[in-house]
Amino acid sequence: MAGFGRPLAGALKWNGENVAADCMAHRARLNYIGHADALKPALTARENLAFCTGLSGVEDAIDAALERLRLTALADVAGRFLSAGEKRRLALARFAAVPAPLWLLDEPTVGLDAQATAAFESLLAEHRAGGGLVVLSTHTVVALDDAETLDMTGYAIARAVFDQDAGR
Repeated sequence: MAGFGRPLAGALKWNGENVAADCMAHRARLNYIGHADALKPALTARENLAFCTGLSGVEDAIDAALERLRLTALADVAGRFLSAGEKRRLALARFAAVPAPLWLLDEPTVGLDAQATAAFESLLAEHRAGGGLVVLSTHTVVALDDAETLDMTGYAIARAVFDQDAGR
């Protein structure tokens, strides 16, 4: 969905249009977070957000995003000094600061405490209430009213098959 690879079959479409026809337009309409928090360790929390918001032209949203994820007191701390949970909250602050209709999140609550998870869930609910779409993968419970769930357990590749195919 992020456009990092081609579909094995069919096409990924947005409003009926194949996203492969204009990958840059598709990437402009999404926010993505993976396992890595994608932060620059030498930049402060504020500078990390300024980098992201500067690319999208919404630089006035930095302070609100820092406050929303309880990072105001850490705004001038370099990324390398943040804890794992603080880094994850800073990565999620991008979602509060940079508007995009589609949010793709891979294990977004890793490293978050209960209070940060609640703030994140509130952010998700607000985004969805405004018409935004959220696709997330998780091994934990994330409160999303009226969410559709796809249990991927049946799609897992058996380890023995994987090892055999890899020539092990």
